Amino acid sequence: MTTTRDPVSVRVLFDIGHPAHVHLFRHAINALNARGHQTVVTSRDKECTRELLDAYGIEHRELTSMGSGTTGLAREWVLRTGRLLATARRFDPDVVVGVLNPAVAQVGSVLDCRSVIYNDSEASRVAGWLTHPFADVVCTPAAFDRSLGTKQVRYDGYHELAYLHPSRFNAREVDLQTYGVNPTEPYSVVRFVAWGAHHDVSHHGLSPAGKRELVEKLAEHGAVYISSEGPLPADLERHRVPVPPAWFHHLVANANLYVGDSGTVATEAALLGTPAIRVASYAGSTDDMSNFVELQQRYRLLYSTADETDALKTAGRLAGDSSARTRWRRRRTKLLAEKVDVTEHMINLIIDEGENNAR
Repeated sequence: MTTTRDPVSVRVLFDIGHPAHVHLFRHAINALNARGHQTVVTSRDKECTRELLDAYGIEHRELTSMGSGTTGLAREWVLRTGRLLATARRFDPDVVVGVLNPAVAQVGSVLDCRSVIYNDSEASRVAGWLTHPFADVVCTPAAFDRSLGTKQVRYDGYHELAYLHPSRFNAREVDLQTYGVNPTEPYSVVRFVAWGAHHDVSHHGLSPAGKRELVEKLAEHGAVYISSEGPLPADLERHRVPVPPAWFHHLVANANLYVGDSGTVATEAALLGTPAIRVASYAGSTDDMSNFVELQQRYRLLYSTADETDALKTAGRLAGDSSARTRWRRRRTKLLAEKVDVTEHMINLIIDEGENNAR
């Protein structure tokens, strides 16, 4: 199929600071390049970010590694802003794009180019204070419960629908058995995060004892595959996810259940129609994200709780419920009928902003 090239070529810089951002932006990057626009991607050494970018064939320049603790993160972002500014000066972008990223918004302001910021986290207040005043456009889901003024653009969707919308993702396009996973047999996927990001301060997920109890409970119903941001205890290492990062969503899509303290993977599972349980100390509080509230209350695709005992009990019940996936798939159909292809929305917005700046 021939891709139509746009009449005006826009120069776009994407700054990627997290593996989830690779997924969020990768389809837009490829589409913009195919349509005759120019892109540059800067990255951050965090978890499998580099591996994902390489797997998807996206050229990138790594600017920094993730800092440790509040002081380390602050130092990293000062360094990152300087390096991003230097890269942007050389590239001379019409638009810079990032996810709740002070460096992106501030560099855009300094260079007088348009900055487009994606934000789906109401709880990330400090990052918002450092980012929103400098941004030209702040894109949020329609359910976002804060008003950010005239620069806010709402869309009916979630970040995760940029890559898990049916027009972008096919759960059957890879053979999981290549890595020893039998998709016809029941299995669960578990995700543990390190709680080291700026928005994680004072929050926590599953306890060490809770993690072991969860795995033991799920193992009664089938295989258990664990994705972990940090090292796993030796006795849980045999459960580590066997597939490469680029295949992880296929693993989740074919699972009978997802349980963990990662909000991103919980949302991904819900959008794929996989029964999903999220455990986080701020679940249900005023700090919780509207995405999780909507997925739980409106669509019944996600169960969020701050109570570890409640989470373990619910996990045991759903793991033994052979009809749960059928119910979740039906609920997913309702959600998809009401949401947009987020990548398509993103592409149109970036081109509009870039053309306005290029004129």
